[in-house]
Amino acid sequence: MADRQKALFLDRDGVINVDYGYVYKIEDCVFIDGIFDLCRAAKELGYKLIIATNQAGIAKGYYTETDFLKFMDHIRKEFIAQDCPLDDIFYCPYHKDGTPPWREDSPDRKPAPGMLKKAAEKHNLDLARSALVGDRESDILAGINAGVGLNILIDGRIKSEIIECLRARPG
Repeated sequence: MADRQKALFLDRDGVINVDYGYVYKIEDCVFIDGIFDLCRAAKELGYKLIIATNQAGIAKGYYTETDFLKFMDHIRKEFIAQDCPLDDIFYCPYHKDGTPPWREDSPDRKPAPGMLKKAAEKHNLDLARSALVGDRESDILAGINAGVGLNILIDGRIKSEIIECLRARPG
């Protein structure tokens, strides 16, 4: 069995792009300063880059799953252009107050650890060696609930200290 790898889990809105509330239009995509520097550094340190994002806007009818996937294709292309390609994207379109077929209290919806555990299984990840960056308590709780070793709460800014935290981690 191959050695398990480590990942940097990223929330989307508020971590990758500015969170204006239910962002899904490409023309509204504004990347957070420093996100690409962080991701390039993480790649150099051997981290897989994985987005794990709640998308209640789908469940609530603000945009469609197709709208979301189109937006994420734009994000994926920009990460490639910035020399830090994403390894995967996990999303939860469900919400307990959503509309059918999206009305569900899903085990994937953060703070539940479902998306992170699915990523760990799919990519043979060592969650204890992995890190998560989020902008909400639910992101951090998902990381804790999944056993992610380093969980970092940000305030809409990527600081160079995060890169230093990744560099200082063993393995």
